[in-house]
Amino acid sequence: MSEKENRGPGFIAKVCAFIVDKRNLFFLIFALLAIFSAFSRNWVNVENSLAYYLPETTETKRGIDLMAEEFTTYGSCTFMVANVSYEQGERLARSIGEMEGVFSVDYKDTAEYYNNGSARLDVSFEYPEDDERCIDTQDRIKDFLANKDYYLDTSLGDISAQLIKDEMGTISVIVVIIVLGVLLVTTEAYAEIPVLLITFGGAAVLQMGTNYVFGTISYVSDSVTIVLQLALSIDYAIIYLNRYKEEHQTLPPREAAIMALTKAIPEISGSSLTTIGGLIAMTFMQFKMGPDMGIVLIKAILLSLVSVFLLMPGVIMLFAGPMEKTKHKNFIPKITWIAKYDYATRFFVVPVFIVLIVIAFFISDKCHYAYGYSSITPPIKNEQQIAQDMIKGNFDTKDLVAVIVPAGDHEKEKALLSDLTERDEVDHAVGLANTEAIGGYTLTDRLSPRQFSELLNLDFEVAELVYTAYAINDKDYAKAVNGLSDYKVPLIDMFMFVHKEVEEGYVTIDEETKKTLDDAYRMMNFAKTQLQGENYVRMLVYLDMPADEQDRIYEFIDEMHSMAYKYYDECLVCGESVSEYDLKKSFSRDNLVVNIVSILAVLVVLLFTFKSAGMPVLLIAVIQGSIWINFSVPTLAKDDIFFMSYLIVSSIQMGANIDYAIVIASRYTDLRKTMSRKDAIIDTMNLSFPTIVTSGPMLALAGITIGRLTSDAAIYNIGQCIGRGTIISIFITLFVLPQILLVGDTIISKTAFVMNMPLRNIAASGLIRVDGAIRGQINGTVTGTMSAIIRGDVSAFIEAGNIHKLDENETGPEADLTEPVTEEPAGVAEAAEKSGAATDIPGKEADHE
Repeated sequence: MSEKENRGPGFIAKVCAFIVDKRNLFFLIFALLAIFSAFSRNWVNVENSLAYYLPETTETKRGIDLMAEEFTTYGSCTFMVANVSYEQGERLARSIGEMEGVFSVDYKDTAEYYNNGSARLDVSFEYPEDDERCIDTQDRIKDFLANKDYYLDTSLGDISAQLIKDEMGTISVIVVIIVLGVLLVTTEAYAEIPVLLITFGGAAVLQMGTNYVFGTISYVSDSVTIVLQLALSIDYAIIYLNRYKEEHQTLPPREAAIMALTKAIPEISGSSLTTIGGLIAMTFMQFKMGPDMGIVLIKAILLSLVSVFLLMPGVIMLFAGPMEKTKHKNFIPKITWIAKYDYATRFFVVPVFIVLIVIAFFISDKCHYAYGYSSITPPIKNEQQIAQDMIKGNFDTKDLVAVIVPAGDHEKEKALLSDLTERDEVDHAVGLANTEAIGGYTLTDRLSPRQFSELLNLDFEVAELVYTAYAINDKDYAKAVNGLSDYKVPLIDMFMFVHKEVEEGYVTIDEETKKTLDDAYRMMNFAKTQLQGENYVRMLVYLDMPADEQDRIYEFIDEMHSMAYKYYDECLVCGESVSEYDLKKSFSRDNLVVNIVSILAVLVVLLFTFKSAGMPVLLIAVIQGSIWINFSVPTLAKDDIFFMSYLIVSSIQMGANIDYAIVIASRYTDLRKTMSRKDAIIDTMNLSFPTIVTSGPMLALAGITIGRLTSDAAIYNIGQCIGRGTIISIFITLFVLPQILLVGDTIISKTAFVMNMPLRNIAASGLIRVDGAIRGQINGTVTGTMSAIIRGDVSAFIEAGNIHKLDENETGPEADLTEPVTEEPAGVAEAAEKSGAATDIPGKEADHE
């Protein structure tokens, strides 16, 4: 086969031609994937607990796992019924207590249960909290109270998750409307809007339909990913569309779509790397919600690229005609005045900005982070939060923590419970060793046969027989043989044993005694399964400390450990406050790692993009300064920021907002080669503004919308900070970055470097074809742009591409080459003839679909 037959369009060009020409195939593939996604989106599990994502080594995580193995946690909920008398509340409590599935209803004549005309009913169910029968019973109680003014506080089911999902549905609709509004202003034809929406819709559907591959994702990832995907990735579709419009000025739709895709793939891929780099930083967090959200968002970005590269070319071909017919006036103004302002203030703004970001660094370093939701107030409240606030407003609620220690010594348990109860920070503590049973005894008090017989009104001889049987069962044969007068057994253990013996028919008692025994067994077994396991016991400690005194609560948690270690070698403390304390401990490490990794990831991308050591440093300083300014705002306003929101937003802001800086810096670098600083910055701003004004407001408004319309504290902070941070980044990109580029022009040029493959110095004379990037001297007449035909002498170092000697009678793409050509295809034969470009479009004979 001849060289002429061997050579042809480059691989990327062939792939792009295949994508455009086989667009119906890709339409079918995306349609099938969309149908699949409609079903698979329901296969993903959504986790609503923050504790689930704690590192395995944290005390809370170890405690939760241990409690799941050792204890049973029964379902419970709290109803507050307003506008009732105490007696009415009493009747309601009695009726609810008689319902099937209800174990007990706590309601007493105290301010803890009746206050301000409202009755508080604490309901405990007979089933574990993960049993669906708890929810069924709770629903029956709701139906029973339907005509009352009641409020429900419950952790059963996924009420919060469903409420947040409903909120995000509304937010998504509003964000789509915002995007439509921005596109109406920034596009040049009305038919461009459906092209962009179909492209993004395809990516969004695939994103939702592929989350199931992770098994379980967090409620935050499930809620905000689609909105953030739209805001973060819309740039890619806009870049390709703009490329198409540029190529379509000289090429027909098909060829323009192919050429635009060929040029857009490397440009879009490079743009996505900074965003992905910022998201990768989240995967290094110890708090596993960071990796969860980082991976889900990275997948969203990659699927957006797939949609732009495979679906959008076909959609453009479908709407090529309508886009021509629906062109309208360009509404984006020139911003020459901003550029002139930037040039005039370059020596003033740069030092002011340096001072500002230094101040912002120290202010943002004082930002107060919250590790729970109690100190953060979202702009709206859902019905569950309203109910919780109503209950808290009428009744004191205590912070519950569990202390877990080894089982086997009730005296130590009683001593520790006594120590805890004596502390001012503790309202009360509950354990088997201080829970009253009957007759004034606690569950763990040790009773002799005489005391036991008097307690249950049993014959002493029967009691002795029972104790003898217990001693034999417990393999304590000495007591069974030598006498039982001094033999004492914990009350709860004896009750459990007697009940078992009665049920198995070994002991016979009268009906009244049996009823007493059954009632006592029911209560004791309920307590025992919750508070005593095979190897550990659990004590429930109710703290009486203000929720806003986080640091004091954390100090007391440490003190609780010290108190427990007086009696035990092992101790775990679990609860919401402990979970927050664990999060605080991991935050400092996560914060450092996220900042370093995000900066390094973006730095590597920028080094390869600009081939200058100075430019990446300047751009990262601009965006990092924006981040510090962003988080100085809540510090000055004395608002708490949820720690996870800070980590996520700082990663997204570094990875996504730096694209705006890259757009301006890239344009300026290119124009500066042929223009003065002033002219270069003016053209840079005018050429870059359409891209920034399209994608920037979308991300900013999407964040603000999320922040204003959600009731979840974490999502609220994420939206609020992304919206504010994007606005700050846009402002600094337009009004500070140009001055930095102007002042740092010398630094950028002096720190530039060239990343070469081994250079080949090739000399040729006559009719020569040049493809690729070259550096050297050309004497002669140059024909072409990206690819050139030269009549004259060439002596150049080849950085990329090739130089080929042509025959004198061959001037076009059909010329014989001295070696295979790596070509960048241009137009069809007709367009090439007009422009003189020596390039090919593959498949020009293809039918125009």
